[in-house]
Amino acid sequence: MKINPVRYSSAVGEVWVMVTFKVKYCHKIFGFVCVREKCGALLEEAMQTYEIRYEKIGFDEDHVHIKLDLGVYSKPEIAKMLKGYTGRKLLQAFPWLKVRYFWGSGLWNPAYDIRSIDPGIISRYIDKQKYAHAGQRMLSAFVAV
Repeated sequence: MKINPVRYSSAVGEVWVMVTFKVKYCHKIFGFVCVREKCGALLEEAMQTYEIRYEKIGFDEDHVHIKLDLGVYSKPEIAKMLKGYTGRKLLQAFPWLKVRYFWGSGLWNPAYDIRSIDPGIISRYIDKQKYAHAGQRMLSAFVAV
């Protein structure tokens, strides 16, 4: 039992999940450092705006993983808030993405994956993404020799 549980106006507790959003058409836009950093900043901004607690963000070339607490939101609400906020602002910041890759459509694939698994496993998995949010590190850096 947790000694100091998180308290909301209508609930107590936390549910840590791993959220995965994939870029539409599997374009590898997060290979661009500027796009990846801006998307990370927008995700952090969105989570602050909507008061969503999170621990980690990890990027691969065409998707992002986030470890967060659902709080009082449902899975569809989390996906809609984060994808809507980041997608619109990222395409505004980099109009060439829309012209070159998305032909006038949105940034994110409409599907998403939000799953509850062991928090330690989520953290290690996100740390092993090609572009960990803490800095650019290759996956090979995490493989034991």
